[in-house]
Amino acid sequence: MNITVFDDLQKLYRKAADTFLDLSQKSIEKHNRFVVALSGGSSPKAIFNLLATEEYTGKIEWNKIYFFWVDERWVSLDDDKSNAKMTFEALFDKVPINKEQIFPMYKDGIAPEEYAKEYEQKIKSILGNEGVFDFILLGMGDDGHTASLFPGESVLEEKEKWVSAYYLKSQDMFRITLTAPLINKAENILVVAFGESKKHALNEVLSGEYNPELYPMQLVEKKEGFQFFTDEKAKG
Repeated sequence: MNITVFDDLQKLYRKAADTFLDLSQKSIEKHNRFVVALSGGSSPKAIFNLLATEEYTGKIEWNKIYFFWVDERWVSLDDDKSNAKMTFEALFDKVPINKEQIFPMYKDGIAPEEYAKEYEQKIKSILGNEGVFDFILLGMGDDGHTASLFPGESVLEEKEKWVSAYYLKSQDMFRITLTAPLINKAENILVVAFGESKKHALNEVLSGEYNPELYPMQLVEKKEGFQFFTDEKAKG
């Protein structure tokens, strides 16, 4: 496991953008494509804003990248709470991406549980039955959740499904998410989590007793290709 502690958030965002660029170039050189799953939130938005600048956009072969999401609130794509909407506004609308290679985690006129099955098939259509993403970008909540893997939810026990949808009572809404078994297949995983509010969960995730029911981030395997970007306030 590779943990990098930054003294400045702009340096963290830049290193994350550099990581995306580097991995995209290596993956495209190796097998002519780069298949990723993105997260929502303010940290990914800052990274996406950087990737959309001239410094990066001309160095990335956007037409060879396939974009999925790690998780999503079950809201329409024009809803301000949509991770997809944020990503389009911060990145996709500003760079030359093949829209047919973007797979939002939402669809009108279908139940979220049914779309979870459909989304798994979309992943398999690109990655086959192996399901190995080249890169997954994750965040971590103050409670130690990642993706839509929240403490105490039955989705934490999922062993077979790659994608799951369920009703999250604490937020009064449906969520759809990649599951831990699929996330752990990825060749490269970058977790971005910083700030004093993350300090307790981060300490438990990295060095506490194994208790993924309480700290779901512990489900993500800390193996080769796993990186954790944080700051001094969170790491302590």
